[in-house]
Amino acid sequence: MSPGKVLEGVFAIHKPTGLSSAQVLRDLQTHFNPSALFAPWIKAETAARDRENHNQRQKRRKSNQKVQVKIGHGGTLDPLATGVLIAGIGKGTKALGNFLECTKTYEAVVLFGAATDTYDVHGKLLKRAPYEHITRDMLEKGLAKYKGKFMQLPPLFSALKMNGKPLYEYAREGKEIPKAIERREVTVSELELLEWYEGGSHSWKAPTEEAGYAEVNVATKLWKQENANPASHTPDEENERALEDFETRKRKMGDDQDELVVERPASKQKKVKSAAENEQDAMMSGGLAEKEETTPEQDKPIPSKEDSGKKGPPAARIRMTVTSGFYVRSLCHDLGTDMGSAALMAELVRTRQGQFELGKNVLEYDTLKEGEDVWGPQVEKMLDEWSVDKLPISGTGVKSDAKEEPKVVASEAAKEVEKEETKPESKSVTSEAAEASEESKEVTEEKIAA
Repeated sequence: MSPGKVLEGVFAIHKPTGLSSAQVLRDLQTHFNPSALFAPWIKAETAARDRENHNQRQKRRKSNQKVQVKIGHGGTLDPLATGVLIAGIGKGTKALGNFLECTKTYEAVVLFGAATDTYDVHGKLLKRAPYEHITRDMLEKGLAKYKGKFMQLPPLFSALKMNGKPLYEYAREGKEIPKAIERREVTVSELELLEWYEGGSHSWKAPTEEAGYAEVNVATKLWKQENANPASHTPDEENERALEDFETRKRKMGDDQDELVVERPASKQKKVKSAAENEQDAMMSGGLAEKEETTPEQDKPIPSKEDSGKKGPPAARIRMTVTSGFYVRSLCHDLGTDMGSAALMAELVRTRQGQFELGKNVLEYDTLKEGEDVWGPQVEKMLDEWSVDKLPISGTGVKSDAKEEPKVVASEAAKEVEKEETKPESKSVTSEAAEASEESKEVTEEKIAA
């Protein structure tokens, strides 16, 4: 490494599962602050602060801001997810907005047979559904409808807000959601099935913790409102689906009428008679008849365990290249609905973002533990290459109109309170003042995001 060289720019790190994006930035900062590699940057930043006017210096003293390596990210990942996390150093944070707009490639595992409030394996169970009928061929055909542009419905209980309140708060309070959730236009340029796992051939399992009645009730109403199919395409397809629903309701009505004229078996007649006699005897003796408790079918609790005789639900690994604003969890959920079942996201890897790709030009997180002698040359090389290229999204495909705000971890990083959001506000940092104002904010999910 060249002595006295101030390193700034953009590189990428492989985020491990279980850590938030903000925590990964804090870990980078912990290793970078005392390093010889970034000592020139610390020195230059200290000198720049010494040249600040009196008011700026007073403001920094009041907030006890120490000089630390300035780091931001170019789009978050769920703690569940792994893969490419782009980091900007110093003035490189100004380029992070470009990465929020570029296309991304993901590999996800879809597990069938259950749905959760978060649409992934870490959520609470909303329902179980049959899955024995699902085949690889069915899924391959089902994937075709999601290629190209379409309007996607975000996850129901994401951090999206309606009238200033997160959707999950309406569910917790038992209140009706005031209006329909807006779909968002997304583009899927590539979508393919990589692997198919028969039931019993994999280790992914749905959670057993059940969601509360309020969450189940709100989810059920919203799914009905959205016709149980969040992916909206052409008006002709919508009309065809409405006709199918009408035919289904008509058949069900006929079945219900048939049930009304079916004779009750003799054994059931006896039970009814016995219950009536017991009620009459109790009332004649001055007591109250015991009321047999019945639970409507729709209010019955979700089975907490799968039938031990079954081999378990199938799963699939799919790969997709998508625009900004795409929710991978929603795709997994929607595929379950399309298959006449339910599904959730069991695993997620972001394999590429912009020109950064796993296995090619991404720093492995575990390299940090090996010391500066190991990670130092790698980080220096990546930052030098970016300084030469400065083409963060060249040749990466279609851009989305949606923009996210790059988040910066600066001098108060260790004291920040992490805020988990699904979709950051659509703005970008364009000045030093704006960047400084964002030093206390962190985001833990890329919009899939993902």
